[in-house]
Amino acid sequence: MSAHASTLPEMLAAQVEHAPDAPLLWSGSRPTGYADFAAQVDGLATAWTRLGIGYGDRIAIAAANDPAWLVTYMATVRIGAVLVTLNVVYREREFLHMLGQSGARVLVCDHVSGDFEFAPFLAGLRPQLPALEHLVFLGAPNDDDGLRWEELAATPADPDALAAAETVLPEDPAVILYTSGTTGEPKGAVLTHRSLLASARAQAERFAQTADDVVLGALPFNHVGGLTCGFGAALVSGGALAVLPRFVPDEVLTAMVGVGVTLMVGVPTMYTLLLGADGFSPDRVAAVRHCVVGGSNVEPALAARIVEAFGGAGLSNLYGLSETSGACIISAPGDDLETVSTTIGTVLGDFSARIVDPSGEPVAHGGTGELQIRGDCVAGGYWQMPEQTRAAFLPDGWLATVDMGVMTEDGHIALHGRSKEMYVRGGYNVYPAEIENVLGTHPSVAMCAVIGYPDETFGQKGCAFIVPALGATVDRAALLDLCRRMLADYKVPDRIEIVDALPMTPAGKIRKYELKVEGWS
Repeated sequence: MSAHASTLPEMLAAQVEHAPDAPLLWSGSRPTGYADFAAQVDGLATAWTRLGIGYGDRIAIAAANDPAWLVTYMATVRIGAVLVTLNVVYREREFLHMLGQSGARVLVCDHVSGDFEFAPFLAGLRPQLPALEHLVFLGAPNDDDGLRWEELAATPADPDALAAAETVLPEDPAVILYTSGTTGEPKGAVLTHRSLLASARAQAERFAQTADDVVLGALPFNHVGGLTCGFGAALVSGGALAVLPRFVPDEVLTAMVGVGVTLMVGVPTMYTLLLGADGFSPDRVAAVRHCVVGGSNVEPALAARIVEAFGGAGLSNLYGLSETSGACIISAPGDDLETVSTTIGTVLGDFSARIVDPSGEPVAHGGTGELQIRGDCVAGGYWQMPEQTRAAFLPDGWLATVDMGVMTEDGHIALHGRSKEMYVRGGYNVYPAEIENVLGTHPSVAMCAVIGYPDETFGQKGCAFIVPALGATVDRAALLDLCRRMLADYKVPDRIEIVDALPMTPAGKIRKYELKVEGWS
């Protein structure tokens, strides 16, 4: 692990110098070594400079996990530009807001995702995105409109062009990663070179990651789970990442056997699906030395199943936010199964954590309050949103997480829920206000409220309660179609309930805690 590299390009260069032929990425059975990866990065970075892209410009990407995604990432930060990470399942509302608010000049996008074609979709959005100059498609036919990523990536590296790029500093933005909020307006967390490396290094140190480790890369790269907990931690430790475009249990098991995955980083849903797969057997995961569960606390029953199924491999919870650039709290070495099942762990490295009351004063050990984090992992605020930045990124360096928890005397932290309304569906954070803003545009809806409810497979699902407009008939299918058109699929409510009224406070706010979903446990 290079202790001196202070930016992402420096880190890659240090690993190339140390072990140029060591594998960095596995895609199927094909390895890409550190030196070969760096050469691809330099070629695409040269192409960016010839398009007039430079220091501080934003390049967005909406694509499935693939080596090309990571080449795009590192080529972008190589010249001091900033990568805007979008989910390939985003649709109109999300693309318009995130591309528009970030001012992205380039969008790298899958040509097709499933049966969805991006070229005609983006053609319809272009008039509303005046800053967007270039569309670059992955896997596009030669006669398609826009630029082809494969052609840009084949550009020979130009040392003079790359040498002319402005020097990248540790505090410079590297990534803008959008996270929604209770207002429904996504906020772009600005992850810096320093914050991304700090989180990756702290995680790698906690797990004692080495160049011999292969990390499972099935979490999406547009989220810190895939970007930092997967790729970043592998990069700083000189190890490798097994890149999977999506989580399919059979494909995961094939990768585990084929390339010898040693660290599985996933969310509870992934473990549930993997353990229930027809092809699962302990011998197929024998190389895994440690299982890492992020997204939500691992339940005791699932924790016991994981340890038994993986032949006694280590098990840890991992807690992090977009605003902490990745992990900031992980189960401590030696934590027993009960501790892993009841806490998210202890703070990493030289980061700090505290629990505060509503006035911001620290509470005694065992007292409940808001969890706050401080350290180099904390992002640089929200992109061009000063008011929201001031509310979350406090003057003394503390990040207000809005998660409620308690801390024991030995530093273990247990979450007691969220002070806001977010729920986690299959590892994805879902903010009800964003869905409510879409549903509220339909003429048949007078009022609506969305909540999460328990689900064995996904952890939580979403239910929308709808109060019909006067004289209107609510068409559930029409509301779901509206959500699918405007939002990513994981945000679309799993259930819609029609009600006469919603429980209200005297001040006119909805009492969501009184809403119940029939059949939930």
